[in-house]
Amino acid sequence: IVSDLSPQVPSNVTSTSWKERFRQSYGFYIGLGLAFLSSFLIGSSVILKKKGLQRLVASGATRAVDGGYGYLKDAMWWAGFLTMAAGEVANFGAYAFAPATVVTPLGALSVLISAVLSSYFLGESLNLLGKLGCVICVAGSTVMVIHAPEEEKVSTVVEMAAKMKDTGYIVFAVLLLVFCLILIFIIAPRYGQRNILVYIIICSVIGSFSVSAVKGLGITIKNFFQGMPVVRHPLPYILSLILALSLSTQVNFLNRALDIFNTSLVFPIYYVFFTTVVVTSSVILFKEWYSMSVVDIVGTLSGFVTIILGVFMLHAFKDLDISQTSLPHMHKNPTPSPTPEPTVIRLEDKNVLVDNIELSSTPSPEEKPKVFIIHS
Repeated sequence: IVSDLSPQVPSNVTSTSWKERFRQSYGFYIGLGLAFLSSFLIGSSVILKKKGLQRLVASGATRAVDGGYGYLKDAMWWAGFLTMAAGEVANFGAYAFAPATVVTPLGALSVLISAVLSSYFLGESLNLLGKLGCVICVAGSTVMVIHAPEEEKVSTVVEMAAKMKDTGYIVFAVLLLVFCLILIFIIAPRYGQRNILVYIIICSVIGSFSVSAVKGLGITIKNFFQGMPVVRHPLPYILSLILALSLSTQVNFLNRALDIFNTSLVFPIYYVFFTTVVVTSSVILFKEWYSMSVVDIVGTLSGFVTIILGVFMLHAFKDLDISQTSLPHMHKNPTPSPTPEPTVIRLEDKNVLVDNIELSSTPSPEEKPKVFIIHS
């Protein structure tokens, strides 16, 4: 009925509209490809940096966790650093072409790539609960990002500066900065080498500032190519300084975490906390809660609880030897029948011994007499 009521469209018009739709959405596919490339590069960079830190320990130099910077002279570590930088550039380009609700969940692929490559090149392994915890973390982060509301449109540097001058965001940024300084100067020297969460939380909190700076610089680059006078505005220079400081701090503490703890644990936990802090910062900076529905609120809370459960499984059961072979099987093997025990006559049982002698000494008509010898 609908096809009869609708007017007939010529075939050439249909092909033109299909080409136009493809031409309009090719940017989305470019962003999707850049997101996949970014995940592969970032996941591989962790393996290269870990190999460089292992070579540093084998040479007897001061470890990164003890304040040493010998990894700056290692070619393998620099290969990992440049690979991670290339991955971040690809991720930056992905955010420019595709929406964040698509790009951010694809960052979970770097966790899986890192876990697979670490099992081949670093000899590390996760038990069954660790693998399930990794999958739960990725699923929870994906649900949390999917139900997060869309960002408010910010197209100029002036609008971005107005957003960053908001009182709520300033209070949030100051609280994050104070919390991070407490972790760096008080908690990290005492518990950093024993608790895997200390260094990772520092990287995640600093990462929220780096993501805000990257978004602001992305808007600056767009305005520059649009011919706007962004060079005279002080915000791009401030954001560049924030980005340089945050990236150097992240690299330092991420190296310390990789130097002590298992790569298969460091990278998933870092991804979970980083995603959580970044989403929270975006909600406060862009006032995203105004567009949240009840379904989105429930989905966000459910994703956050799922992330907590996944982190607990990763961290609490990492030392248990649990694999798929240790699980109970579906088919039970038939139990063999018990073998009959031989009859043993003890010398202490005199009555039984005498009765057996008397019965045996009486020959049957079909058998010949037998001789029994008793050794005392």
